[in-house]
Amino acid sequence: MTSLFFLVFLFSSFLTLNVDANPNYVEALSKSLLFFQGQRSGPLPTDQQLSWRASSGLSDGSSANVDLTGGYYDAGDNIKFNFPMAFTTTMLSWSTLEYGAQMGPHLQNVSRVNIRWATDYLLKCATATPGKLYVGVGDPNADHKCWERPEDMDTPRTVYYVSSSNPGSDVAAETAAALAAASMVFREVDSEYSLLLLAAAKNVMQFAIQYRGNYSDSLSSSVCPFYCSYSGYKDELMWGAAWLLKATDDSNYKNFIESLGGGDHPDIFNWDSKYAGAYVLLSQRALVNKDINYELYKQEAESFICKILPNSPSTHYTPGGLMYKLPQSNLQHVTAVTFLLTTYAKYMKATQHIFNCGNSVIVNPDTLISLSKQQVDYILGENPIKMSYMVGFGSSFPMRIHHRASSLPSQVLLSKPFNCTEGFQFYHTQNPNPNILTGAIVGGPDKNDEYPDKRDDYIHSEPATYINAPFVGPLAYFASRGSA
Repeated sequence: MTSLFFLVFLFSSFLTLNVDANPNYVEALSKSLLFFQGQRSGPLPTDQQLSWRASSGLSDGSSANVDLTGGYYDAGDNIKFNFPMAFTTTMLSWSTLEYGAQMGPHLQNVSRVNIRWATDYLLKCATATPGKLYVGVGDPNADHKCWERPEDMDTPRTVYYVSSSNPGSDVAAETAAALAAASMVFREVDSEYSLLLLAAAKNVMQFAIQYRGNYSDSLSSSVCPFYCSYSGYKDELMWGAAWLLKATDDSNYKNFIESLGGGDHPDIFNWDSKYAGAYVLLSQRALVNKDINYELYKQEAESFICKILPNSPSTHYTPGGLMYKLPQSNLQHVTAVTFLLTTYAKYMKATQHIFNCGNSVIVNPDTLISLSKQQVDYILGENPIKMSYMVGFGSSFPMRIHHRASSLPSQVLLSKPFNCTEGFQFYHTQNPNPNILTGAIVGGPDKNDEYPDKRDDYIHSEPATYINAPFVGPLAYFASRGSA
């Protein structure tokens, strides 16, 4: 009973922060989707709302005689890292598949536009050269020595790829997951494009399975710290196959997942660690479809959730109630885990399911929804320093984010280009960023709920696409509940 009392006490403490009116979830959802416009690479459309951005990376791929324009810069730099970009795409797609109806027609369409901006690029990467999968554009070492607008960048736009002789099962399987998930998003609105995505997903997944290897082994050691996976590729193989199974219902993918054997028992979910996501995705078949063949994944999903709850030694919470997994860019873990909690609760509600964590703690759907809401509200400003960690949302939000395009004067106002080092005059200033990257979610506060709002403090002040993408789902869920 002690642990049960402890859990109730913690939840009561957390929820005291929420006595005020709920945040405007619809506004937050809209802004979280608008953020992706600020990360766009390639030729920008005429309906670009964040008008301080302009076209960039227009020759990407030319060094390899291919067209690799488009896609997203993943964070505050000017590099296109396909591994986190593909994860971003998968999570935006999952958010839209699970919560599209709650988004409403307009925002659902905005989400599809964001997804397609990524998948158009990923399709090029998957189909431009037979036998190769392009996995990134831009030299991260050169880029990180500079502080310049994407429109001005003059650093090498090096092209990276994996192949049968230099495999990358991790990045390939994540790319397959993104294409497969997106194919379902477009199935009813653009069937031809959906089929194109699915065909590419199958081919890339077959490549990932046939040519096993970590793509970190295919890249130079100087590039690897920026591009590489540190969790191996088995989790991506399970994740990719789970998405192909969902998209095709082909039992060959089920058989392949089973052939992988048991996976890790994680307490984290992010762009590099996919087991928890795969378990929740596959558990839908056990919970909602009543398929006993997927019972193992349901058990693994619930084991993961038990490690996340506030009474678990596996997950620390700040004094203000924020889930705290790792110091660098902690909110990427918070948003991704919150998506899984919200989505598993949705599956539980559909079947009136509850489970036990083995310590007298009974977990029902409302347990998970309460924890998810607390995390969402904290990010949106219900925290000890009353800081919204979404740029442009609320009365107080980060003003000096670690983001090149946001921190440098827009070409619209100052057409003079800045070279590699000239931009550092804006990096080192204490002035707020001149361009508001609306909807961006930064790395977040430290373990004591403190946030210094410093541009050079990138572990806390840098936004990223893979922080925002999983947050879209829970925002849509709570937006649909109104003030409930």
